[in-house]
Amino acid sequence: MTLWFVFALMTVAAIFAVLWPLGRTSRAQDQGSEVAVYKDQLAEIERDLSTGLIPAPEAEAARVEISRRLLAAAASEPATAPTSSLKWRRAAAVLALAGLPLVAVGVYMPLGSPRLQDFPLAQRERGSGMAQSLENLVVQVEQHLEKNPADGRGWNVLAPVLERLGRFDDAVRAYRNSLTYNGESAERRSDLGEAISAAAGGVVTAEAKVEFERAHALNADDPKANYFLGLAAEQDGRKDDAAKIWRALLAKAPADALWRALVQSSLARVAGGGPMPALSDETIAASKEMGEGDRNAMVRGMVDRLATRLKQNGDDVEGWLRLVRAYLVMGERDKAMGASADARQAVASDAERLRQLNEGLRTLGLGG
Repeated sequence: MTLWFVFALMTVAAIFAVLWPLGRTSRAQDQGSEVAVYKDQLAEIERDLSTGLIPAPEAEAARVEISRRLLAAAASEPATAPTSSLKWRRAAAVLALAGLPLVAVGVYMPLGSPRLQDFPLAQRERGSGMAQSLENLVVQVEQHLEKNPADGRGWNVLAPVLERLGRFDDAVRAYRNSLTYNGESAERRSDLGEAISAAAGGVVTAEAKVEFERAHALNADDPKANYFLGLAAEQDGRKDDAAKIWRALLAKAPADALWRALVQSSLARVAGGGPMPALSDETIAASKEMGEGDRNAMVRGMVDRLATRLKQNGDDVEGWLRLVRAYLVMGERDKAMGASADARQAVASDAERLRQLNEGLRTLGLGG
């Protein structure tokens, strides 16, 4: 209603501006009492000069001064307003009164948006929707969910976005709320477990493993749950169990599944065909006898050697994933991001390797 009231005021103002000059009556302008006085003075000077009452030099000086004043007065006099017909003025007024609103409505209806909803000031200050960054959109959704915490669909949409932005702890909370308000499903349990693992730097923690086991109980064929359960077995040193889980997953996997390459490379790693074998039993036993500083130095040396080898031969996708995971476990996320960028550049010419790399990086919480 406020908008239409403003439009009405603007229309009235426009009509008044048009009718005001039409409604003014024409009147003959007084043709300058000053002009007439100066003309009389000039005539009087001529009479005094002819009768000899003033000398010629004084008459000339007076004539020049009066002429100057006469010209100034004539220039400042308004011109005579033309006399207009009352009939034509009334016709013009009626035309303006009726025609102006009709023309305005006729132009607005095809070009305007009469059904457009109100755009609150708070949203206008954030900028147009097309120009908003993903972070600003997330803020809006979070504000909505603060007021409507039971909006399960909102949590379901927000959780994966938070995970992609690297806000893993917030993503875990969002996935939990999604489960609370949307109900149990294998997919939601797997997503929650993945977010917990990402928050731990790619390590399948005990908490994450519980979520994957719950997802497996709901759907034994859930690919994400099976993959991470295999990864958990590998991280626990149970390579045979990991290989068994991944072989069963591949046996049921569609031929065009995007995650097949990742599972195949993982299977090759634990089966002994991977380019980066795990530590030997002797090395593990020796590391247990080391002090914390020596053990950290040994791990750092292995990571540095792996990074050097990958710079010389960048085709090893699994090697890149191991390097990124190692950096994440050591808390060096910047180096992990740099390694992931180097890896993408190294395999950019091989579409299959690039897809395998991106899938692996996504499981580590680095997108792709």
